[in-house]
Amino acid sequence: MSRSIDYGNLMHEAMRGLIRKVLLDVADNGLPGSHHFFITFDTSHPDAELADWLSDRYPGEMTVVMQHWYDKLDVGVEGFAVTLNFGDAPEPLYIPYDAIKTFVDPSVEFGLRFESQDEEGEDAAVTAPPEIMPSHATSAPKEVDADTKGAETAKDAEVVSLDSFRK
Repeated sequence: MSRSIDYGNLMHEAMRGLIRKVLLDVADNGLPGSHHFFITFDTSHPDAELADWLSDRYPGEMTVVMQHWYDKLDVGVEGFAVTLNFGDAPEPLYIPYDAIKTFVDPSVEFGLRFESQDEEGEDAAVTAPPEIMPSHATSAPKEVDADTKGAETAKDAEVVSLDSFRK
């Protein structure tokens, strides 16, 4: 029986730790400057929690934007909870770190993409390491006026496609 080092899973764990640290800082201090996040996650993950109408509308994956308005950001060991506004309807979400498919901060051209064996094919021997990707979007998301956490007027959360970030 040969033993090997599972670098792919070790990288996934380290990058999810990075996301957790970033979110902990945002929970404590708010989003600095023009930083904002596009977070794509697997809505069918067994530990993901979202409103039924959202999981019906986005049965496989969903991208949320944390930028001008978000509330109740609670960062845990296994995932994070946040309330975002969808069409003037604040909705709580719980996103496990291992449900995250992409994490992008376009303000500094930083992004991570996590791939599972299912996405690579059944014959994949190891989990692919997360990919650090530049965030050169072909079109920017619609900007809104509020720029602080808990702004007086709630703005809609945006669901965007990250196809432009993928190779």
